[in-house]
Amino acid sequence: MPGTFPAAAPTLSGDSLTISRFLQNPALIQRRLRDYRDLRFVSDQLLTQRFRSQGGAVLYEQSEPFLTDRAVEAVGAGSVYPYANLATGTAAVAAISKWGQKVLLTDEEIARNAYAGSAIDRSMRKVVNSIIKQVDAIAMSAIQSAAADTATAGSWDNATAANRKPLEDILLAVQRIEDRNQGYRPDTLVVSPKAYTYLMLNDAIAQLRQRESTDNPVYTGEIETVAGLTVIKTPSLGTGALVLDSQQLGGMADETDGAPGYAVSDLAVQVKAIRKDDQDAWDLQGRRKTVPIVQESGAVEEISGVVS
Repeated sequence: MPGTFPAAAPTLSGDSLTISRFLQNPALIQRRLRDYRDLRFVSDQLLTQRFRSQGGAVLYEQSEPFLTDRAVEAVGAGSVYPYANLATGTAAVAAISKWGQKVLLTDEEIARNAYAGSAIDRSMRKVVNSIIKQVDAIAMSAIQSAAADTATAGSWDNATAANRKPLEDILLAVQRIEDRNQGYRPDTLVVSPKAYTYLMLNDAIAQLRQRESTDNPVYTGEIETVAGLTVIKTPSLGTGALVLDSQQLGGMADETDGAPGYAVSDLAVQVKAIRKDDQDAWDLQGRRKTVPIVQESGAVEEISGVVS
């Protein structure tokens, strides 16, 4: 029986592809799997110090004073020097949590998968991304909770352009940190994608930037530095913004146990492939044993109400 030409185009229902036997298989365009850089996980950029834990927890001090508790006095000839006490920071303990998960990948799925040899790599990448996302959310929550106080500011997306004052809000936040006189040097501004957009659109900031330069946001679509602060964009922030000293704020305390078979992937995530011969399959497992530590709560200032 003669067939009709051209044959009907292929149809897709869910994951099932229906195609005429007279047609070639449609080209499969593989989607690039995004990693943590694309997904803008930033907690390790803000909590830059690295600690090692023992016993399932880490003991640390918060906001240790760098002066004695007594004013220095003039000492007369032959007189005894007055004693002063050395103040210590507030002690705190943080318990290590093991964040992890695994996925099952059968031999048949590896052999028959449209992604061919990259099936294992793509599956493991998803596990790593999921763990990094969880740790990032917990760390960002800890930073926001530890902020010494909040400077309420007018919104950067205010309907009245004259009320949009991001540069003023940022500089006032820097001042509040420096006024604590604890040696903090703010170096980072953290904003959401929406706040980042209005930061670039602000007229006051645009007028103060170099115009005869190719690194202007008009050309690059990026604004890397404002008021001496490195600008970091993350979807983990909602309506607020953070100004902080990334060198003194704190760090991540990781526990390493030397368990066999694990390899270290991105951002201290440990990965392992476990063969399951009784199932003709692999368990692809990932974990990170860590806890975010905020040692200097005065090193961060939150600006609320930045965007609606």
